[in-house]
Amino acid sequence: MARSKSSRRWLQEHVNDPYVKQAQKEGYRSRASYKLLELNEKDRLIRPGMLVVDLGAAPGSWSQVAARLVGAKGRVVATDILPMTPLNDVEFIQGDFTEESVLHGILDLLGGQQADLVMSDLAPNLSGIDSADQAASIYLVELALDLARRVLKPGSGNFVAKVFQGVGSDAYIKELRTAFGKVTIRKPAASRPRSREIYVVAKGFKG
Repeated sequence: MARSKSSRRWLQEHVNDPYVKQAQKEGYRSRASYKLLELNEKDRLIRPGMLVVDLGAAPGSWSQVAARLVGAKGRVVATDILPMTPLNDVEFIQGDFTEESVLHGILDLLGGQQADLVMSDLAPNLSGIDSADQAASIYLVELALDLARRVLKPGSGNFVAKVFQGVGSDAYIKELRTAFGKVTIRKPAASRPRSREIYVVAKGFKG
């Protein structure tokens, strides 16, 4: 089957992408690692000893970065609908985050311990219908925020999430501003310029 123009363009971009090459060289699971590394450098999100929850974790790039930064005294609890090759010091639940059973699985693993950071790189399976894809992506970040509200430490808990700009994104950011002391919008260098994705960094959970 002939490749479509867009998939050929993606493949060409991917092969020539400096972040893809850097990830292969430095042993990261994907180029997404550099998005979190840049966010962390600017916003100081992850420190030793922290408890971090990673939503939409596969293939494990963000968990890999987080586990290294929280160190032996920290914890990383991760989930994804896709399987993930095990990572040292990362507790992983495979399942659909939109299902109650997965939410309860995360809460059970946390065992009442409050999280310092909830991070979400969740993205829906794209249908190609822009309005449906946008609605699905906003639904996922709403669920991520709902979990964050349940598990974050009041006062010091932080949240970072990928949001696709479009219908619902402004209202979502407005909602974040009511739940957190400070909300910053970031576009990491490793985020492809033509992508509508931005990252929202919300600090100081009001509880």
